[in-house]
Amino acid sequence: MDENTFQFAWFQLSEAGFDPLPLAQSLWRDDQMHGVAVSGLLARALEHAVIDAGRTGLVPARYHVDLFRPARMTTTTASARIVREGPRLVLLDAVVEQDGEVVARAGATFLASSAAAPGQVWSAPGERPTPPPAALLPEPGEHHVPIFASAAPWSDSFGDHQNAGRHQTWQTAIPIVYGEECTPFQAVASIADATSMVTNWGDRGVEHINTDIDLALCRLPDSSRLGLRATDHVAADGIAVGTAEVFDSTGPIGTATVTSLANTRRTVDLSAGVEPRGTA
Repeated sequence: MDENTFQFAWFQLSEAGFDPLPLAQSLWRDDQMHGVAVSGLLARALEHAVIDAGRTGLVPARYHVDLFRPARMTTTTASARIVREGPRLVLLDAVVEQDGEVVARAGATFLASSAAAPGQVWSAPGERPTPPPAALLPEPGEHHVPIFASAAPWSDSFGDHQNAGRHQTWQTAIPIVYGEECTPFQAVASIADATSMVTNWGDRGVEHINTDIDLALCRLPDSSRLGLRATDHVAADGIAVGTAEVFDSTGPIGTATVTSLANTRRTVDLSAGVEPRGTA
């Protein structure tokens, strides 16, 4: 590959591991990697471990990531191992390391699907989120700048959405590794980091940095195109909890939650329309 060719992915595979590409750079610091890339790499490791074990057709029903140390823009490794395996589940742990030091970890539970239970159970009333109008979207398979809606209607103009309204986003996932196709699980695991964008983005910008990601799914998304819509945001004494619905073109598939710390000294101000790299 020509070194001048733009590499549309978070990482490139090398003999030493995974080398972060320019798109993986965080807006918080130039030498820091954003959580979308880190989460996607963890999901890839988990998915490969499940495939290597010969367990196909499972749903990644629970996925939790701890982002406890800033990942730098340097060569990275990722690995996963099975903790417990049964007929209906596989439980795994994964880590991302840099220079022999763990910078993030994940746990996941993959479940076997079966027939739906016949009983009736309460579900939240009200309208469910839907993708933006087709006229605003490129053809399936084409990558695009994330689209947001808030107190302003759907658009890719980030400055329009720096407000205190309810935020939602629709995105096409970027491949984790250059030259590889982004799987539905890798897509939803990486885009789940954008829960912070829809729950922590207010009229002064993004003033919280998330420390973890929790994703719960009843099924995989139908493609690598999916959305997040804020359902709640609560905060006290510099700690915030944000929850979002996860949805694809056919409806809701689960929820994503992030806990965050106030980071007002490094607020990401998007009022000028600066594109957040972590959600590109």
